[in-house]
Amino acid sequence: MATAIVGANWGDEGKGKMTDLLAGESDIIVRFQGGSNAGHTIINDKGRFALHLLPSGVFYPDTVNVIGPGVALNIGALKKELDSINAAGVFPKVLVSDRAQVLLKIHQELDALEEQRLGKAGFGSTRSGIAPFYADKFSKIGFQVCELFHPKSLTGRIKLFCDRKNPLLSGIYGRPELKPEEIREELAELAEIVRPYACDTSEFLDEAIRNGKRILLEGQLGSLKDPDHGIYPMVTSSSPLAGYASVGAGIPPYEIKDIITVVKAYSSAVGAGPFVSEIFGDEAEALRTHGGDRGEYGATTGRPRRVGWFDVPATRYGCRMQGATEIALTLVDALGYLDEIPVCVAYEIDGRRTESFPAPPLLEYAKPVVEKLPGWKCSIRGARDWDALPQAVRDYVLFIEKAIGRPITFFSTGPDRGDIIRLGKRR
Repeated sequence: MATAIVGANWGDEGKGKMTDLLAGESDIIVRFQGGSNAGHTIINDKGRFALHLLPSGVFYPDTVNVIGPGVALNIGALKKELDSINAAGVFPKVLVSDRAQVLLKIHQELDALEEQRLGKAGFGSTRSGIAPFYADKFSKIGFQVCELFHPKSLTGRIKLFCDRKNPLLSGIYGRPELKPEEIREELAELAEIVRPYACDTSEFLDEAIRNGKRILLEGQLGSLKDPDHGIYPMVTSSSPLAGYASVGAGIPPYEIKDIITVVKAYSSAVGAGPFVSEIFGDEAEALRTHGGDRGEYGATTGRPRRVGWFDVPATRYGCRMQGATEIALTLVDALGYLDEIPVCVAYEIDGRRTESFPAPPLLEYAKPVVEKLPGWKCSIRGARDWDALPQAVRDYVLFIEKAIGRPITFFSTGPDRGDIIRLGKRR
């Protein structure tokens, strides 16, 4: 059976910690989409790590970590991650789908050039090459891992790739054209790096399912960054929804029995796009400083995240799109400095109140309708007992649970692996 761990909002909800926690109860972890454009921060007895491509189960020696065919595979970045955790004494079991497609240096260059060209109208890209990569994948000019091991068959494909890219490079960006030999050499280097890990991962997972293995599916970003159901066009280029997990991992959809959707106790986002509950100035800086393990700064970019109060319409919508069967609530401990805790419970659009999450154009006109709940004015970091928490904390958690209409079964009280309360089905 398989369980998916996904995000409800813009990403940065704390999925890495939850995957790291549940990896200890799983046999296989599969990363099913996205690339190195976002990161999951893991804190354990080995140290503090920011993972971008590696599944968050790499710190368990008996767990198999799979990078599925839905991933934008930056092989150079993967090698750096492996080298980093190897240096910390961690040597995980890693498999890479031979049908995963390869992200090249030119993808990153084009990403940066386009953001530079757009200027203030840019998408807030991390410049990791994700959009150009997926554009090539769906234009059918990309390269799969399995092709790297048959270089003679690539001659025509490399020529086609260069023929498609060169008018863009020279005509739009005024950059030197690609030479087929340069692409051939890059692909040859990447082939030798990925060769020890490459295999038919869908066949491996099929056998694992038949043998009753427990599989954990790990997504990147959150519902509101989905290209179909998110805040288009300020979205990512692959689907972070649990519904895509079967495709991006290569398993039947009916094998996904549980969808744990991670929800943050306040809101944060990296990148551009509508963000109704966003706050600014000193109020934002206070929340940013108290949030996360080392403040609200992107694990990939290091840039300050946009922050705001908990957004009920956005979160309820995100959980619905994920098909959440249960909720993992994170970072409630960050709110302990507040006398009162604002919550965005609805939107006002053109003078009308709505509790629904509208289509992206209307979000530009939405204003938050805010309720305030009592604060608890103390630290709960590291708490392990639900009944010993201040009543205001429990009231806040139960308020969120009722508002989004899904059971909260995990409650995180800090960044470490053990800072978790398992609430279960209490009623």
